[in-house]
Amino acid sequence: MVRYRSAEKKLAREQRKLSRCEKGSRNYQKQRKRVALCDERIKNQRKDFHHKLSHDLAEKYDAVCVEDLNLKGIAGGLHFGKRIQDNGYGQFLSMLGYKLEERGKYLIKVDRYFASSKICSVCGNRKKELALSERTYICECGNRMDRDVNAAVNILKEGKKIYKKCA
Repeated sequence: MVRYRSAEKKLAREQRKLSRCEKGSRNYQKQRKRVALCDERIKNQRKDFHHKLSHDLAEKYDAVCVEDLNLKGIAGGLHFGKRIQDNGYGQFLSMLGYKLEERGKYLIKVDRYFASSKICSVCGNRKKELALSERTYICECGNRMDRDVNAAVNILKEGKKIYKKCA
């Protein structure tokens, strides 16, 4: 099976071949079909991964807490462009949502403006400034952990609060 990134490289190669073909020629039409097939394969690989992961999460957990992200803002402002757009977060969330709903479980979305990265998950102290380059969260209380793990713990805590209010 061709992996996702190598399939993308193949797509780029096929697109370059297409750009060299004379428009309207028989070879151009053939190459257009090859590009379309490569593109469809990549789309199906992403979709398959999302289905498998969302199914696994829906089977394991009664509630899933996620952060409601502004992906267009992240992609444009932070120069993560292709990597952010490739992951298909919106499609994944919709799949996860309906699979959880079918099983009578919950998808809890934490507000995008909740400062999950800036709050200490142990003491609750909030930092005023936290640069994206700081990958380790260090608090005055002695808590020292990976920034993303700290944010995940905070999102889980906030998700539990939201769940208690709604239930």
